[in-house]
Amino acid sequence: MRTVNATRYVTPLREGGSLPAIIEADDDGMYVLKFRGAGQGTKALIAEVIAGELARSAGLPVPELVFVILDPEIAKTEPDPEIQDLIRASGGLNLGLDYLPGSVMFDPVAEKPDPDLASRIVWFDAYVTNIDRTARNANLLMWHRKLWLIDHGAALYFHHSWADMAKRAKDPFALIKQHILLPFASALEAVDGPMTSTMTESTIREIVELVPDDWMFGNSPFRTTGENREAYVEYLLRRREEPRCFFEEAIRARTVQV
Repeated sequence: MRTVNATRYVTPLREGGSLPAIIEADDDGMYVLKFRGAGQGTKALIAEVIAGELARSAGLPVPELVFVILDPEIAKTEPDPEIQDLIRASGGLNLGLDYLPGSVMFDPVAEKPDPDLASRIVWFDAYVTNIDRTARNANLLMWHRKLWLIDHGAALYFHHSWADMAKRAKDPFALIKQHILLPFASALEAVDGPMTSTMTESTIREIVELVPDDWMFGNSPFRTTGENREAYVEYLLRRREEPRCFFEEAIRARTVQV
């Protein structure tokens, strides 16, 4: 992942619960910035990196993720006191998502996604326990007639409580029944093998290694960031082992829905 420096705060995106913002960076790019000082803290950024890059490794369309260095002095040009406080609390390394100008939120009535793509997204979201892909909050964008996945900060929610981690790795994720693409996911059985094969140990380890140490510090009961990283790897490896309860639950949920 690349690292850029934020040079200008452009505008807040108030529809997001964590108050993300559009910023300009020193590479002349525009990014949706996820602040480390937001209410969800750095665990949301950890989930964004791990889930977002795992999705990309599986061939799913995710805008580029970059690390963004934010100077708290940028807050001086922002008149809103709430945003000033957020910027000042987020000095240092944050996360940016490539801004897709002109994109619109996915509408399941207007758009009919390809069954293979819809099935792969449903499989993946069940795998990483992403609770934020519902009709209420799809976190899917249409840009140049293509579907894009955004906002994975609510995924991997096991890391908000590390108790019984081994058991929770086998969580069937019953909330998959609320997935906005489940009605279109008619190829779940066909994608299970290919999707599982993309979640290799080497891929998982490489992506977990991307997470900055200071995002992990103090976020777990582990003594070192190395132990913390290993816990993410172990969870994700256990989750892909047979029987894949999350996959079976997705099949069951779709059968009931149809």
